[in-house]
Amino acid sequence: MSDPNQADAAIAAAADDLADLELWPIGNCQASALVDRHGTFKWACIPRVDGDPVFCSLLDHGKGADALGFWSIAMEGGRVVGQSYIRNTPILKTQYADEEGNALEVIDFCPRYRDKGRIYRPVAFARVVRPVKGSPRIRMALRPAAEYGATKPERSFGSSHITYRIPAMAMRLTTDAPIGLVQQETAFRVERQLHFFFGPDESFSTSLESGVGDMLSRTAKEWRHWVRGLAIPFEWQDAVIRAAIGLKLCQHEDTGAIVAALTTSIPEHAHSGRNWDYRYCWIRDAYYTVQALNRIGALDVLESYLGFLRNIVDNAKGGHIHPMFDVRGNPELPEGEAEHLAGYRGMGPVRIGNAAWFQIQHDAYGQIVLSSAQAFADRRLLRISGVEDFRHLEKVGERALSVWDKPDAGLWELRNSTHVHTYSAAMCWAACDRLAHAAQVLGLEERETYWRENAARLRAEIMERSWNEEEGLISSTFGGNMRDASIIQLLDLRFISKDDPKIHSTLKVVEKSLRRGDQMLRYDSKDDFGIPHTAFNVATFWLIEALSLTGQEDEARRLFEVMLDRRTGAGMLSEDIDPKTSELWGNYPQTYSLVGIINCAVMLTKSWNEYR
Repeated sequence: MSDPNQADAAIAAAADDLADLELWPIGNCQASALVDRHGTFKWACIPRVDGDPVFCSLLDHGKGADALGFWSIAMEGGRVVGQSYIRNTPILKTQYADEEGNALEVIDFCPRYRDKGRIYRPVAFARVVRPVKGSPRIRMALRPAAEYGATKPERSFGSSHITYRIPAMAMRLTTDAPIGLVQQETAFRVERQLHFFFGPDESFSTSLESGVGDMLSRTAKEWRHWVRGLAIPFEWQDAVIRAAIGLKLCQHEDTGAIVAALTTSIPEHAHSGRNWDYRYCWIRDAYYTVQALNRIGALDVLESYLGFLRNIVDNAKGGHIHPMFDVRGNPELPEGEAEHLAGYRGMGPVRIGNAAWFQIQHDAYGQIVLSSAQAFADRRLLRISGVEDFRHLEKVGERALSVWDKPDAGLWELRNSTHVHTYSAAMCWAACDRLAHAAQVLGLEERETYWRENAARLRAEIMERSWNEEEGLISSTFGGNMRDASIIQLLDLRFISKDDPKIHSTLKVVEKSLRRGDQMLRYDSKDDFGIPHTAFNVATFWLIEALSLTGQEDEARRLFEVMLDRRTGAGMLSEDIDPKTSELWGNYPQTYSLVGIINCAVMLTKSWNEYR
């Protein structure tokens, strides 16, 4: 017979296990959650991705029986024996079994499907428990937290539900499991399929079984149809599909904003203090996301994001544009700390907000134009940009012209120093260059000439002021010899030709300085927090692209396979990786890293024609 205390131990383990990033994202582009290897919800925010973490145990541990901020389903005497997504969806299946032959599975998802002419995407999480074999017993513990772990929500009970008075949004668990046993976390036998719906505090409009069942089938169908429309490469199809779904989950569909990651304060390496809140929309990160998804035909993400950008540009009125915003387009994100959360593995602080919002980052102007340029020429789009849009975008270009050679915080958002960064200047060049392209499409010859001449002038000056003849290096700062991975992006930006000897020598210098085995650092110089210890995953992908473009195809493919092996079981990557141990660090899942998977797969793949 199994020991009933094992269920208690399983619940405690769900709260107290040493955290890692072996996490499975689920979501619906409004709400999202991260589920760990035990099938426990460890992270989820309401009512938006940048809201209050109702499940926050990813950033707090060691409280044992009093732990909050998680939702566990533990099989008495059993363990998780498998986890996988239902094909081409973010719907997670977790399988449990014990030594006596009992087995069950849990399906986790966030509803998302078309209903009555719109996308239904509630702030809700659904779990379906299915007995598979024998007489499995489970114990469920739903312990939401509130106000960043500071308070335990008050509860009230009904005949089939529990309401949690969470200040950010009152939530209700509706279930057809025995509510009294759920309430007191008592183990019980699973003799039929059970359903749990944790969503807004309102009555469930249909029977739970038919309602949740319908949500599950319609959600699966919606995601499969979205994936079906992707123009994926022949090789590495599963990796690209999974990365694309991960990127889609990072879009707040209501406004079109795209967040850099779903989490806050996962350290870039152990005890580093480099704990940042990435649940916001950086103009830079969002540009890379739509660029990658454009390459595989996910135009819905681009179109939604362009709506978000147009509002940002309108509000700026030709002046300074902040580098980042919350998902509703608000730029002010004062940085504070959640005092009641100990942090990932106890490595605080847990930060809320991000002081980078008031930094000067000139690359944002180029990224706004780069993201918008396609809409002038792509006839597939529902909304084609026209002359009026161009006039508004020219204000962004004029701003780029006025600041391209001024110091800023740069791509890496240094907090206590500024330089004239080559990457930022090149992005300002890109604003001019792509405005010339848009003007050409619109037949605006005078404006095309204006922007083309300015682009040529900026390019010449940037090359002159960044080139270090002695080092054979395009320096990352004007007049210096700084090496960082951002210079590699000059190739993808088409700022410099792949045949230019200056980029070949620069690539050799940067690779020699920053490569650590099969990974790349973003830079190796001391910053506000010392010298970085972990590699920056997207920098490795940038290296892979550069190797391919400069004729080193075999090494590019080898490195790409190495990076694919670094992914979690969910097919995701975080921001950083330890070059020595290959352990993932930094916020998760990181859009930059998923972008790298897609871009490299598209670049390196064999042609479909070789198969057809």
